[in-house]
Amino acid sequence: MKRTFAAILALFTLALPALAAASTWTIDPEHSYVGFKVRHLMVSNVKGNFTTFNGTVDLDDKDVAKSKVAVNIDTNSIDTNVQKRDEHLRSVEFLDVAKYPAMTFTSKKIAQNGKDRLAITGDLTLRGVTREVVLDAEALSPESKDPWGNIRRGTTATTTINRKDFGLTWNAALETGGVVVGDEVAIVLEIEMIRK
Repeated sequence: MKRTFAAILALFTLALPALAAASTWTIDPEHSYVGFKVRHLMVSNVKGNFTTFNGTVDLDDKDVAKSKVAVNIDTNSIDTNVQKRDEHLRSVEFLDVAKYPAMTFTSKKIAQNGKDRLAITGDLTLRGVTREVVLDAEALSPESKDPWGNIRRGTTATTTINRKDFGLTWNAALETGGVVVGDEVAIVLEIEMIRK
């Protein structure tokens, strides 16, 4: 009996580091940014962001491949600092927020991408269309305790999508050649997380 108890205790002790390595984090929207930029009139980039979003990260520091990310973004919260343009982007010609009030990202694979970077592969669903995208992310920062006792970590991630892949096909030709809106959309994520 003593040997059995000792064996169970030993197994439990060995499992503790693995258990300690797994943690759940929530994205802090007040200190995070979900932004984008797209070519306008072939001469400059228009930038914008989404102000309402939430997400969780199930993190395994011992084996990053076991980690998971899930994010939900309110498409109605798009903000380019121009009300008329934002209304157009919310319309059926672009995001069609009345029919598709959210876009989501759900990771499928997370892997090291060199010494200090991660490749986060997942499904992005936008305007009812799901496509696989890969986020190029910085390695997570070390843990930091804020003045209120919360444990925080952060990262920056980027990717580029073709908006036409998601049914965002509206455009208009220019007399001088080219179009009003570029096809490629660069996405930038500045993420700060709080451990649950």
